[in-house]
Amino acid sequence: MKRLLMAGAALAAAFGAVQGGMAEPVDDTLVIDETPIVTRTAAPEGHPFDEVMSGWLFRESETRDLSRDSFENPGMIAVEDGEALWNTVMGTEGKSCATCHEDAAVSMKGVGANYPKWDADSGKPINVELQINKCLTEQMGAEAIGFNKPGQRELTAYIKHQSLGDPVSIDLSEGDMQSWWEKGKEVYYTRTGQLNLACASCHETAMGKMIRADHLSQGQVNGFPTYRLKSGLTSIHQRFRGCIRDTRAEQPKAFSDELMALETYVTWRGTGLSVETPAVRQ
Repeated sequence: MKRLLMAGAALAAAFGAVQGGMAEPVDDTLVIDETPIVTRTAAPEGHPFDEVMSGWLFRESETRDLSRDSFENPGMIAVEDGEALWNTVMGTEGKSCATCHEDAAVSMKGVGANYPKWDADSGKPINVELQINKCLTEQMGAEAIGFNKPGQRELTAYIKHQSLGDPVSIDLSEGDMQSWWEKGKEVYYTRTGQLNLACASCHETAMGKMIRADHLSQGQVNGFPTYRLKSGLTSIHQRFRGCIRDTRAEQPKAFSDELMALETYVTWRGTGLSVETPAVRQ
């Protein structure tokens, strides 16, 4: 009974916090190293909002300023580490990523804006992290990098950074991507955990409101891997799992079918926003 009362109190507190004051997204313009970044754009057909907005617009001015200059952005350290890995020989085939793909600024331009993509070999969507592992194991004779193990976020950040400013766009006509989009939508709107919250509870229903000291955004993923001021470089699936943990639900495994479907759906929700990797958030 005590546990039930505590859970009920926590639920009431959570909803009380979400139902706090409004704080509109700012009217500001983002340019990173002379690259214009689209932070507002018309939503794709079937979207619950008329306009999609980057999480950058919901941050404090000091945090927004960190994104403007790569010398100030703390996430760029990870991008530099990723560049070193790009040029490092790994595995029994004596190859580095650069062996096949050469200059990432050319070969990876636009790549990060178009994932997840359909992977015919597995019959599932694949994200940048899984594509890296596929290349490591199948082309380089190296071991896959485990979830959030050293190098995974850094190499992902480096590859996605090459698409800075490019619009997010995934192809739902590939393979069975549409059905995975539908699975992801179901996950997005399903309430879970002791707090009985869904992704939509915060990022749609309560978007623009304050929860404690945080300003609730639309939960866009165009800046991942993201540098969070309170926890450092953070991957998409790390953030998904953290949000699910905060609802007091059991966390799915990273790259599970559930989270890959969610990544597919949430990425679509940000269609047209520029890639900001590595974005800076609080």
